[in-house]
Amino acid sequence: MTDQPVFLLVDPAHFEVSYRINPWMEPGAWAADAERNSRAARASFEALSASLRSAGARLEIADGVPGLPDMVFPANAGVVLDGRVILARFAHPERANEEQRFYRIFADLAERGLFTEIASMPDGALHEGAGDAIWDANRGFFWAGHGQRSNLAGAHAVGRFFSREIVPLRLVSPSFYHLDTCFCPLSGGHVLYYPAAFDADGLATIHRHVAPELRIEATEEDAAALCVNAVNIGRTVTMAMAPDSLVRRLGDAGYDVRQVDLSPFILSGGAAYCMTLRLDRTVSTEAGAPQRVHAHA
Repeated sequence: MTDQPVFLLVDPAHFEVSYRINPWMEPGAWAADAERNSRAARASFEALSASLRSAGARLEIADGVPGLPDMVFPANAGVVLDGRVILARFAHPERANEEQRFYRIFADLAERGLFTEIASMPDGALHEGAGDAIWDANRGFFWAGHGQRSNLAGAHAVGRFFSREIVPLRLVSPSFYHLDTCFCPLSGGHVLYYPAAFDADGLATIHRHVAPELRIEATEEDAAALCVNAVNIGRTVTMAMAPDSLVRRLGDAGYDVRQVDLSPFILSGGAAYCMTLRLDRTVSTEAGAPQRVHAHA
C-alpha cells in the first residue's frame, strides 16, 4: 500500500431523503424541491471530492442503487483495517439491502488488491461500520459507539475480527445515532467530540484516555452543523460549514479546516465522514500489499 490515503465514496445519482430513520431526516423538505436538492447534492459531492483530492486522497467512486439512497454514506458499510473488512449489519430495514450491494463493491475492490478478506457480522450482532468503530491511530484501538444503531455484540465482533482493543462509548441521543456524528480523533492526538451525545460513563472513558489539553469539546452549535462528522488527512480537516469559533479552535490546535457545503446530505443526517470510507488504514505503516482474497458472504 502507498502512503496516499484511499477513500470509497458512492455517487449521489440516486440520493434522496425518502424516509425517516433519524431526527435529521426531512423527507418533506427534500420533496418540496427534489430537483433543486438533487442538483445541490451533486454539487456538494463534487466539492467534497475536490477537497479530499486536494488534501492528497485518492478516491474510489462506486455507483449507487435506485431505492437505496443512503448508500451515499459508505462509512456505515463496514469496518476496514489492514486490508480486511467486516461488513455492516444494519438496524433498520430501510438500509438492510445495502449489505449485499456493498459486499459486491468490496469484492470488486478485493479483486483489484485492496482487500485480502471480507467477513460478515455474526448472528445477533448489529453494527453500522466505521460510523460506530473509529480507529484511533495514536492510541491503537477502536472507539466503539453503541446504544443507537450498533449493539455491544457488534462492537465486540469488530474487536475479535481485527484482534484489536475496542473502547465502548454509549450514545444516548437519537440525533447522534452513530459515533462519527459526535466524535472525531485527529492526527495530532486531539479528539473533537460533543459531550451531550454520551452518558456519564462514556465521558469518563473519553477523559481517561484523552488528556485535557487534547480534548476539543464541540458546542451545541458545532454539533447541530454536523461538523464533528469530519475527515482528517494529516493536518487537514474537511467538514461541513462550521461556526467560526470551531474553525479558530482547530486552527489554534494546528489543523487546516476546509469547509464544504453539505446541506443536502445533512437533510439525511450525514456529512463528510459519513460520505467516505477509508480503505487503506493500517495498524503498521509497513503493512504489505494484499496477496489473496477470502470472502465470506
